[in-house]
Amino acid sequence: MHIPYCVKRCGYCDFNTYTPAELQISEGLTQISNSYIDLLIAEIAQAKLQVGQASVPTIFFGGGTPSLMEPTDIARVISAITDNFGLTDDCEITLETNPDTVDKAKLAAFKAAGINRISFGMQSAVAHVLKTLDRTHNPANLPQVTNWAHEVGFTDISVDLIYGTPGESIADWQESIDAALALPINHISAYALIVEEGTKLANAIKRGEIAKVDDDLTAEKYLMADNAFSKAGFTWYELSNWSKSGGESKHNIAYWLNANWWGAGPGAHSHINGKRWWNVKHPNLYKEKISKNQSPTQDFEVLEPIQIESERLMLSIRLPEGIQKQTLNSDQLNTLSPYLENGALDAGKWAAGTVSLSLNGRLIADRIVREILL
Repeated sequence: MHIPYCVKRCGYCDFNTYTPAELQISEGLTQISNSYIDLLIAEIAQAKLQVGQASVPTIFFGGGTPSLMEPTDIARVISAITDNFGLTDDCEITLETNPDTVDKAKLAAFKAAGINRISFGMQSAVAHVLKTLDRTHNPANLPQVTNWAHEVGFTDISVDLIYGTPGESIADWQESIDAALALPINHISAYALIVEEGTKLANAIKRGEIAKVDDDLTAEKYLMADNAFSKAGFTWYELSNWSKSGGESKHNIAYWLNANWWGAGPGAHSHINGKRWWNVKHPNLYKEKISKNQSPTQDFEVLEPIQIESERLMLSIRLPEGIQKQTLNSDQLNTLSPYLENGALDAGKWAAGTVSLSLNGRLIADRIVREILL
């Protein structure tokens, strides 16, 4: 469920999100929430007509800033999905949350609405790093909001971190790691900063106002994070994700296993049985399509077998389970031999029939997979 609204656009963000000012909306967020949720519910009804019978194992409210929405409206979406499809008994329902947009009462209301997993956008615990990223939240709020989440009954609590921000020292990153591990959480996502063309941050780097990203320092920070998270009882289950036992994100795992999903909202992407499609990006055009009972789809593609295989390789290698050697041809296995010899691949798992990355191999995962793509 894509919620495309933010109070302010972060300098590094190139997601399909919009501020009320960009959309020239004068109504309050409550009114935006109510009217936009009506559109999502209408698209869910369209999904039912296309998909038919299905049981939903995960729902993910992403954005944008989903926590800007009213809990009663989030509840309406969950009810619509339940009414149209039904949920599995252990359905995971996640809400991405900006720490500055919730208090204890609102978190309790989201819990009552059906949210059972919450993910806070922490990014960093260091003020000057957040300033470079153009984030607006106060890092001191994280202990408060995560404790509130715990107190109102959330047992699955995650934080997102970003490392490699220009000007972020090793000491800064260690401070963020330590701050995250002090929180009552069972999941951490840590992503290397990617400077996307056209963003405010990219333009500032081009003008020389902000230094470029130091790739070697970024790699060192990944190793620091993995070491600290592991010692604290978090296990990596995907290149950028660590969890305590049972805390893995089932929704994200579904993506990495190339499962079927329906993405609702402006610019949302969907995948069903080898067909991929994506919605029109702008909220106004999305509203126009849905209001006319038209499909909001902008375009689609039917994946060729070679695309499906390439995506299987790209996604599988990100997981500890890796790629089964028996699914690779002799040329691919020969290409991988140097990586086995230099320790980028796990020798024990190789002997057991699996291509699985070692810790150092995770640093060059993209390079390895490029060399074995068909």
